[in-house]
Amino acid sequence: MSGDRPSPLVIERILRDRQGIWQQIVAEGDLNALTGRMLASSAIALACYGAVLGAFHSPLMALTSALKLPLLFLVTLAICLPTLYLFNLVFGARLSVRQSLALVMVAITVTSMLAVAFAPISLFFLITAPDYGFFKLLNVAILTLSALVGLRFLTGGMQVLNDHGLLAPEAATAKAPAPAVPQAAPVAVPAGAVPAEAPAAGGSVEPVAVPAGAAVAGATSNGATTVAPAPVPAQWTGQPAGASFPPGMVPPAQRPWGSPQVRGGEPTQRPASMTLLYIWILLFGFVGTQLAWTLRPFFGDPGQDFAFFRSIDGNFYAEILRTISNL
Repeated sequence: MSGDRPSPLVIERILRDRQGIWQQIVAEGDLNALTGRMLASSAIALACYGAVLGAFHSPLMALTSALKLPLLFLVTLAICLPTLYLFNLVFGARLSVRQSLALVMVAITVTSMLAVAFAPISLFFLITAPDYGFFKLLNVAILTLSALVGLRFLTGGMQVLNDHGLLAPEAATAKAPAPAVPQAAPVAVPAGAVPAEAPAAGGSVEPVAVPAGAAVAGATSNGATTVAPAPVPAQWTGQPAGASFPPGMVPPAQRPWGSPQVRGGEPTQRPASMTLLYIWILLFGFVGTQLAWTLRPFFGDPGQDFAFFRSIDGNFYAEILRTISNL
């Protein structure tokens, strides 16, 4: 599906062509239209799921939940997006506001569409097992699972931007290594042989075969002695026989498991922007849960009358623990 082709099923493109989505965000190609479609799709999906939540109490509660659930996600995004953007700016990333918004909207779109996919299951338990505590915990679990999958897409997209140098531009503009000084080809000598005198100017040396695994020595044009790296046995590296590694580089099989790769003599490190992304995800979760508690009720306690909002008593986590203990 083409990135320029308008379609209400933007979730299908996200799931089938996620690399195309990331490339479009990297290139900032038609991001306004893409973000608008994701916003519309997310709002519709969350409204449908919110209606299922509120249907436990009354049709009026279903209507208000259909309005408040999209509002919950959008207000959380409005509160947390400036923090994500400024985090990236402080640590040298080159993300624009539109790119940051599009990335987070991908996560929200996946979350909302996955939640509405669970709506028939939620509706089934609403009809067959209308227990308020169980229904509340079931839907909290559904929303949590959907959010985790959506945030997984967010981290994947940020990793693609990191690969394109948008999160760590200092790595892309780092000082290039000095060009290697060309040297004469090393002279091959048999293992254990006594080195002979360097040939006079204009002379020549006949190459001699060297046994496998032996170091190879030779003389350069200025008289300095050089040692070429010896071939590494295949059973050490898992590479074809005769594969060699530059001096100072440890073969993969000899490195501790999980140790960082080495590129250009320096170990690769996760950019600060990726580390801060995980911190931002935690912040997004805390803000979202507190805002959900502020905007409640979404389900509607059947023992209480309809209310658009309730007084702020306690917190979201204490209420979940209390519900679990009551079960």
